[in-house]
Amino acid sequence: MSGVIDLLRGKPHNPVGPDGRMALSDHFRELRARLIRSTLILVVLFFVAIYFYDHLLTVVQHPYTQAQKNLPDSVKTEQVVNDATGGLLLQMKLCGMVALIAASPYWLYQIWAFVLPGLHENEKKYSRMFAAVAGPLFLGGVALGYYILPKGLTVLISFTPKGVTNLIDFSKYFSFMMRMLLVFGIAMEIPLFVVLLNLAGVVSGQALGRHRPWIVIGTMIFAAVATPSTDPFSMLMLAVPMLALFALSEIIARVSDRMRGRGAHAPNRTDQWADDQASTL
Repeated sequence: MSGVIDLLRGKPHNPVGPDGRMALSDHFRELRARLIRSTLILVVLFFVAIYFYDHLLTVVQHPYTQAQKNLPDSVKTEQVVNDATGGLLLQMKLCGMVALIAASPYWLYQIWAFVLPGLHENEKKYSRMFAAVAGPLFLGGVALGYYILPKGLTVLISFTPKGVTNLIDFSKYFSFMMRMLLVFGIAMEIPLFVVLLNLAGVVSGQALGRHRPWIVIGTMIFAAVATPSTDPFSMLMLAVPMLALFALSEIIARVSDRMRGRGAHAPNRTDQWADDQASTL
């Protein structure tokens, strides 16, 4: 029993040196323990998801059900499951995805806790800020994607010709839904990465201001490609929050530059010389 506890703890066998360094074998031992703990949490949540499978299936079917109500009477659609094992595979995929998402705070913390000792103090500060903001932004993007998905499905299914029944493979529908929610979640993280690049000194607030028109155009193109339908409503529902977050990130970057002395009158800024100007060195 004690061996199992030691395996889950990943306690170092060799003493940590005065400089805080750990033996390579102990690093692997700690990594193994964190992987085992994360796997156990995933397995437990997987069986919990199986117990609530009917409720989860209702949540997944909701966008399609809403889209079906909004379709005209001339458009016929029906969800199907292919093959004898299709239902079982769908249940495993759905419960596995739910377990992975539900356990994400734990296994992301395990990754962060494993990397944290090797970071500098300023890097630890940035990682804590990222962990505190990234989660709510991602969940907000997923919620936004779930909200507009029925509208997108309505537009896509409405292209079905009259007299033709659109048979939607439920497994493919579920994969399509997960991709769209993932796109919306990641899209909300992009302005956060811009702020982190500014804090790292890679991107300045002035550079963001100069390239603002291209940022707007690029955001609109990204929203048009990423959204599941061709209607402008879905595209704007993704583009407007992204542009608002980009504007906020530019404000934060400019304030950060001013506080760090990297503003327009900073003596050490590098954008005061032309790219083709000869160096005095």
